[in-house]
Amino acid sequence: MSALRASPLDLAALPGLVQRARPRLLRMHYESRVGHLGGNLSALDALMTLHHHVMERADSFILSKGHAAGALYITLWSLGLLGDEELETFHADGTLLAGHPVPGWSERVVFATGSLGHGFPVALGMALARHLNGDPGQVYCLTSDGEWQEGATWEALIFWAHRRLKNLSVLVDVNGLQGFGTTREVASMDEIGARVEAFGIEAYHVDGHDVGAIAAAATAHPGAVILLHTVKGKGVSFMENRLEWHYLPLSDAQYAAALAELDRP
Repeated sequence: MSALRASPLDLAALPGLVQRARPRLLRMHYESRVGHLGGNLSALDALMTLHHHVMERADSFILSKGHAAGALYITLWSLGLLGDEELETFHADGTLLAGHPVPGWSERVVFATGSLGHGFPVALGMALARHLNGDPGQVYCLTSDGEWQEGATWEALIFWAHRRLKNLSVLVDVNGLQGFGTTREVASMDEIGARVEAFGIEAYHVDGHDVGAIAAAATAHPGAVILLHTVKGKGVSFMENRLEWHYLPLSDAQYAAALAELDRP
Protein backbone atom coordinates (compact mmCIF):
# COMPACT_ATOMS: atom_id res chain seq x y z
CA MET A 1 0.00 0.00 0.00
CA SER A 2 1.15 3.55 -0.67
CA ALA A 3 2.11 6.04 2.02
CA LEU A 4 -0.19 8.59 3.59
CA ARG A 5 -1.54 11.29 1.30
CA ALA A 6 0.85 14.14 0.56
CA SER A 7 -1.58 16.85 1.68
CA PRO A 8 -4.73 16.87 3.79
CA LEU A 9 -8.17 16.98 2.23
CA ASP A 10 -9.91 20.29 2.72
CA LEU A 11 -12.36 20.00 5.61
CA ALA A 12 -15.13 21.52 3.51
CA ALA A 13 -14.95 18.53 1.17
CA LEU A 14 -14.86 15.89 3.89
CA PRO A 15 -18.58 15.73 4.85
CA GLY A 16 -19.48 14.98 1.23
CA LEU A 17 -16.88 12.23 1.10
CA VAL A 18 -18.23 10.71 4.30
CA GLN A 19 -21.75 10.89 2.85
CA ARG A 20 -20.58 8.84 -0.15
CA ALA A 21 -18.68 6.41 2.04
CA ARG A 22 -21.66 5.56 4.26
CA PRO A 23 -23.78 3.75 1.61
CA ARG A 24 -20.65 1.97 0.36
CA LEU A 25 -20.13 0.66 3.89
CA LEU A 26 -23.72 -0.57 3.99
CA ARG A 27 -23.34 -2.26 0.62
CA MET A 28 -20.18 -4.09 1.68
CA HIS A 29 -21.81 -5.43 4.84
CA TYR A 30 -25.06 -6.26 3.04
CA GLU A 31 -23.35 -8.19 0.27
CA SER A 32 -21.29 -10.12 2.84
CA ARG A 33 -24.35 -10.74 5.04
CA VAL A 34 -22.53 -9.68 8.20
CA GLY A 35 -23.45 -7.33 11.02
CA HIS A 36 -21.60 -4.93 13.33
CA LEU A 37 -22.97 -2.00 11.32
CA GLY A 38 -23.95 0.14 14.32
CA GLY A 39 -20.43 0.64 15.63
CA ASN A 40 -19.02 1.02 12.13
CA LEU A 41 -21.40 3.87 11.38
CA SER A 42 -20.63 5.61 14.67
CA ALA A 43 -16.87 5.49 13.96
CA LEU A 44 -16.84 6.35 10.26
CA ASP A 45 -16.60 10.15 10.62
CA ALA A 46 -13.60 9.85 12.93
CA LEU A 47 -11.77 7.34 10.72
CA MET A 48 -12.31 9.45 7.61
CA THR A 49 -11.22 12.64 9.38
CA LEU A 50 -8.03 11.11 10.75
CA HIS A 51 -6.95 9.47 7.51
CA HIS A 52 -7.95 12.24 5.10
CA HIS A 53 -7.13 15.36 7.10
CA VAL A 54 -5.23 14.82 10.35
CA MET A 55 -2.62 12.10 9.89
CA GLU A 56 0.74 12.80 8.26
CA ARG A 57 3.23 10.49 6.59
CA ALA A 58 5.04 9.41 9.75
CA ASP A 59 1.85 8.78 11.76
CA SER A 60 0.29 5.41 12.59
CA PHE A 61 -3.23 4.30 13.41
CA ILE A 62 -4.49 1.45 15.59
CA LEU A 63 -8.16 0.44 15.43
CA SER A 64 -8.62 -0.95 18.92
CA LYS A 65 -12.36 -1.45 18.35
CA GLY A 66 -11.63 -4.08 15.74
CA HIS A 67 -15.29 -4.80 15.02
CA ALA A 68 -15.31 -1.48 13.13
CA ALA A 69 -12.98 -2.98 10.52
CA GLY A 70 -15.57 -2.29 7.82
CA ALA A 71 -15.31 1.46 8.43
CA LEU A 72 -11.52 1.22 8.20
CA TYR A 73 -11.68 -0.67 4.89
CA ILE A 74 -14.14 1.85 3.47
CA THR A 75 -11.81 4.65 4.56
CA LEU A 76 -8.94 2.95 2.71
CA TRP A 77 -11.27 2.58 -0.29
CA SER A 78 -12.04 6.31 -0.16
CA LEU A 79 -8.29 6.98 -0.25
CA GLY A 80 -7.93 4.84 -3.35
CA LEU A 81 -5.97 2.16 -1.46
CA LEU A 82 -8.63 -0.53 -1.94
CA GLY A 83 -10.81 -1.21 -4.97
CA ASP A 84 -14.39 -2.41 -5.27
CA GLU A 85 -13.21 -5.88 -6.23
CA GLU A 86 -11.28 -6.09 -2.96
CA LEU A 87 -14.24 -4.87 -0.92
CA GLU A 88 -16.25 -7.73 -2.43
CA THR A 89 -13.98 -10.17 -0.55
CA PHE A 90 -14.95 -8.73 2.86
CA HIS A 91 -15.46 -11.59 5.33
CA ALA A 92 -14.92 -14.22 2.60
CA ASP A 93 -12.71 -17.29 3.01
CA GLY A 94 -9.05 -16.42 2.55
CA THR A 95 -9.70 -12.67 2.47
CA LEU A 96 -7.33 -9.98 3.63
CA LEU A 97 -10.39 -7.96 4.68
CA ALA A 98 -11.41 -10.03 7.67
CA GLY A 99 -14.16 -9.09 10.10
CA HIS A 100 -11.46 -7.78 12.43
CA PRO A 101 -8.23 -6.26 11.08
CA VAL A 102 -5.28 -8.55 10.43
CA PRO A 103 -1.78 -7.15 9.75
CA GLY A 104 0.79 -7.86 7.11
CA TRP A 105 -0.93 -6.68 3.94
CA SER A 106 -1.06 -2.90 4.44
CA GLU A 107 1.01 -0.32 6.26
CA ARG A 108 -2.32 1.08 7.47
CA VAL A 109 -3.06 -2.12 9.43
CA VAL A 110 -0.13 -2.66 11.77
CA PHE A 111 -1.72 -4.82 14.46
CA ALA A 112 -4.46 -7.45 14.73
CA THR A 113 -7.36 -6.23 16.85
CA GLY A 114 -10.68 -7.64 17.90
CA SER A 115 -10.08 -8.78 21.45
CA LEU A 116 -11.06 -5.51 23.07
CA GLY A 117 -8.67 -3.63 25.33
CA HIS A 118 -5.50 -4.58 23.43
CA GLY A 119 -5.20 -1.79 20.89
CA PHE A 120 -4.54 1.04 23.35
CA PRO A 121 -1.67 -0.77 25.16
CA VAL A 122 -0.08 -1.64 21.81
CA ALA A 123 -0.43 1.95 20.59
CA LEU A 124 1.18 3.10 23.83
CA GLY A 125 4.12 0.73 23.27
CA MET A 126 4.54 2.07 19.73
CA ALA A 127 4.52 5.63 21.01
CA LEU A 128 7.08 4.81 23.70
CA ALA A 129 9.37 3.13 21.15
CA ARG A 130 9.19 6.21 18.93
CA HIS A 131 9.95 8.44 21.88
CA LEU A 132 12.97 6.39 22.97
CA ASN A 133 14.34 6.14 19.44
CA GLY A 134 13.71 9.78 18.63
CA ASP A 135 11.46 8.80 15.72
CA PRO A 136 8.83 11.21 14.36
CA GLY A 137 5.13 10.63 14.06
CA GLN A 138 1.99 10.54 16.16
CA VAL A 139 0.24 7.29 17.06
CA TYR A 140 -3.56 7.52 16.91
CA CYS A 141 -5.74 4.87 18.54
CA LEU A 142 -9.53 4.57 18.29
CA THR A 143 -11.21 2.62 21.08
CA SER A 144 -14.81 1.82 21.89
CA ASP A 145 -16.39 3.07 25.09
CA GLY A 146 -17.24 -0.48 26.15
CA GLU A 147 -13.60 -1.55 26.14
CA TRP A 148 -12.87 0.96 28.88
CA GLN A 149 -14.24 -1.75 31.13
CA GLU A 150 -11.12 -3.80 30.32
CA GLY A 151 -8.35 -3.86 32.92
CA ALA A 152 -5.60 -3.59 30.30
CA THR A 153 -7.00 -0.22 29.25
CA TRP A 154 -6.53 1.23 32.73
CA GLU A 155 -3.08 -0.31 33.14
CA ALA A 156 -2.07 1.41 29.92
CA LEU A 157 -3.55 4.68 31.14
CA ILE A 158 -1.47 4.49 34.32
CA PHE A 159 1.74 4.01 32.33
CA TRP A 160 0.80 6.72 29.84
CA ALA A 161 0.26 9.20 32.65
CA HIS A 162 3.60 8.16 34.16
CA ARG A 163 5.56 8.72 30.92
CA ARG A 164 3.60 11.81 29.77
CA LEU A 165 3.91 10.78 26.13
CA LYS A 166 2.64 13.48 23.78
CA ASN A 167 3.06 11.38 20.65
CA LEU A 168 -0.01 9.28 21.46
CA SER A 169 -3.62 10.35 20.91
CA VAL A 170 -6.49 8.13 22.02
CA LEU A 171 -9.98 8.66 20.62
CA VAL A 172 -13.01 6.99 22.19
CA ASP A 173 -16.17 6.21 20.23
CA VAL A 174 -18.68 7.06 22.95
CA ASN A 175 -21.92 5.72 21.48
CA GLY A 176 -23.20 4.42 24.83
CA LEU A 177 -23.96 0.89 23.65
CA GLN A 178 -22.03 -2.37 23.79
CA GLY A 179 -22.72 -6.03 23.16
CA PHE A 180 -25.14 -6.66 26.03
CA GLY A 181 -26.70 -3.28 26.76
CA THR A 182 -25.80 0.31 27.45
CA THR A 183 -22.39 1.02 28.95
CA ARG A 184 -24.18 2.42 32.00
CA GLU A 185 -26.20 -0.76 32.50
CA VAL A 186 -23.24 -3.10 32.02
CA ALA A 187 -20.63 -1.35 34.16
CA SER A 188 -21.70 2.25 34.92
CA MET A 189 -19.26 3.69 32.38
CA ASP A 190 -21.15 6.86 31.55
CA GLU A 191 -18.38 9.39 32.35
CA ILE A 192 -15.05 8.23 31.04
CA GLY A 193 -13.60 11.75 30.84
CA ALA A 194 -13.61 12.45 34.58
CA ARG A 195 -12.02 9.08 35.29
CA VAL A 196 -9.30 9.64 32.69
CA GLU A 197 -8.52 13.07 34.12
CA ALA A 198 -8.22 11.58 37.60
CA PHE A 199 -5.23 9.63 36.26
CA GLY A 200 -3.57 12.83 35.03
CA ILE A 201 -4.43 12.64 31.32
CA GLU A 202 -6.41 15.44 29.72
CA ALA A 203 -9.77 14.57 28.19
CA TYR A 204 -11.76 16.57 25.64
CA HIS A 205 -15.39 16.13 24.59
CA VAL A 206 -16.38 16.66 20.95
CA ASP A 207 -19.23 15.83 18.58
CA GLY A 208 -17.99 12.64 16.97
CA HIS A 209 -19.93 13.35 13.76
CA ASP A 210 -18.56 16.89 13.28
CA VAL A 211 -15.44 16.45 11.14
CA GLY A 212 -14.23 19.96 11.95
CA ALA A 213 -14.49 19.38 15.69
CA ILE A 214 -12.76 16.00 15.41
CA ALA A 215 -9.93 17.46 13.35
CA ALA A 216 -9.48 20.43 15.66
CA ALA A 217 -9.34 18.31 18.82
CA ALA A 218 -7.02 15.68 17.35
CA THR A 219 -4.67 18.38 16.07
CA ALA A 220 -4.69 20.69 19.07
CA HIS A 221 -4.46 18.14 21.87
CA PRO A 222 -1.68 15.57 21.36
CA GLY A 223 -1.17 13.34 24.37
CA ALA A 224 -4.84 13.48 25.32
CA VAL A 225 -8.02 11.41 25.20
CA ILE A 226 -10.62 12.72 22.73
CA LEU A 227 -14.13 11.60 23.66
CA LEU A 228 -16.20 11.39 20.48
CA HIS A 229 -19.88 11.58 21.36
CA THR A 230 -21.51 9.54 18.63
CA VAL A 231 -24.72 7.78 17.63
CA LYS A 232 -24.62 4.05 17.06
CA GLY A 233 -25.99 3.41 13.57
CA LYS A 234 -25.51 7.06 12.58
CA GLY A 235 -27.33 8.07 9.42
CA VAL A 236 -29.93 5.29 9.28
CA SER A 237 -32.89 6.16 11.48
CA PHE A 238 -34.02 2.61 12.27
CA MET A 239 -30.49 1.72 13.37
CA GLU A 240 -29.71 4.76 15.47
CA ASN A 241 -29.23 4.06 19.19
CA ARG A 242 -30.52 0.49 18.79
CA LEU A 243 -28.59 -2.29 20.50
CA GLU A 244 -29.51 -4.96 17.94
CA TRP A 245 -27.42 -3.21 15.28
CA HIS A 246 -24.32 -4.12 17.21
CA TYR A 247 -24.89 -7.56 15.66
CA LEU A 248 -27.55 -7.84 12.98
CA PRO A 249 -26.97 -8.04 9.23
CA LEU A 250 -29.31 -6.18 6.89
CA SER A 251 -32.25 -7.89 5.23
CA ASP A 252 -33.05 -7.04 1.61
CA ALA A 253 -35.86 -4.71 2.67
CA GLN A 254 -33.78 -3.03 5.34
CA TYR A 255 -30.92 -2.45 2.92
CA ALA A 256 -33.26 -0.85 0.40
CA ALA A 257 -34.80 1.35 3.10
CA ALA A 258 -31.39 2.41 4.41
CA LEU A 259 -30.12 3.37 0.94
CA ALA A 260 -33.29 5.32 0.24
CA GLU A 261 -32.81 7.26 3.46
CA LEU A 262 -29.15 7.99 2.75
CA ASP A 263 -30.03 9.20 -0.75
CA ARG A 264 -32.28 11.94 0.60
CA PRO A 265 -30.77 15.46 0.52
